[in-house]
Amino acid sequence: MSEQNKSFSSVQSQPTTFGSWVLVEAQKIVDDTKDKDVVVFETGYGPSGLPHIGTFQEVARTVMVMRAFQKLSTKKTKLIVFSDDMDALRKVPSNVPNQEMLRDYIGVTLTTVPNPFNTEHKSFAEYNNAKLQEFLNNYGFEYEFKSSTEAYKNGEFNEALKLIGQNAEKIKEIVTEDYGIQGGNRKE
Repeated sequence: MSEQNKSFSSVQSQPTTFGSWVLVEAQKIVDDTKDKDVVVFETGYGPSGLPHIGTFQEVARTVMVMRAFQKLSTKKTKLIVFSDDMDALRKVPSNVPNQEMLRDYIGVTLTTVPNPFNTEHKSFAEYNNAKLQEFLNNYGFEYEFKSSTEAYKNGEFNEALKLIGQNAEKIKEIVTEDYGIQGGNRKE
């Protein structure tokens, strides 16, 4: 049998046989999660516009790696789809109604931008989050949906934020050294 004709399952013990990035990444996760009972895969998006093919591919890539991981490991997995809905509205999408109204909210957090579609959703982010979930549900994705707004409100980030606050100077040094950022300007 030629190398190209081997089935996915026949290379489980040597997932890099084909050099597939999916298998390479899955194997890295297998190696890095030996002490975990459940392995969490996360994907995120910004709800600054309607879900589209790019949104779909973001979730699909993560699921591809998760499925490869499931072939290589017996550990339980979980998929979280995370909405960065505390991002600000940077521009008004051309495919939404009430564009004039939205222009007044450029720079405002997406969860406080009014819903331009005049539906029951309280904000632009809530509408787009609902559309993403509808889209994913229609394609049979199994996931847990998380909103950054709700995660902040529920205190899910509190411990990490305390840790960041306690190590702010060390983090600043690392970022400055690694990325060459000085006073907001990047070194060339």
